[in-house]
Amino acid sequence: MKVGFGFDAHLLAEGRALVLGGVTIPYKKGLEAHSDGDVLIHALCDALLGAAGLGDIGKHFPDNSSDYAGIDSRILLRRVVELLDKGRYSISNADITVVAQQPKLAPHIDKMCENLAGDLKVEVTRVNVKATTTERMGYAGRGEGIAAYAAILLEEGA
Repeated sequence: MKVGFGFDAHLLAEGRALVLGGVTIPYKKGLEAHSDGDVLIHALCDALLGAAGLGDIGKHFPDNSSDYAGIDSRILLRRVVELLDKGRYSISNADITVVAQQPKLAPHIDKMCENLAGDLKVEVTRVNVKATTTERMGYAGRGEGIAAYAAILLEEGA
């Protein structure tokens, strides 16, 4: 068994769609990034790659490459899963926490879990997404950005 941990954060910006866990969430701002800015999926990719000893998301999908400009982060996640499949890893479970003061994410969490489970090729019961605030402290609390943390458990030789 191998454990991985990932983190990502992006600034909120006008004129961008807010995408988390592959779900477009109605909100006045979105996440500023080279890709679609889905911090939840970026943290998850880093956790998966880290557990498998394959580096990080920037190594595989550099933000200075036009190939990834505006890309749907679910595509990146599926490519990470392909790398895990080649390495004969299976995903035991994923646990992700999104840190955002606004908007309220609870109504969207079930759909996020469904998207992630489909992309990870696991049952939805193996994916857990939580949302929390920072009680108005720090950049997330001031509504300047959103962050995500992900923990993953892989099994080798599956």
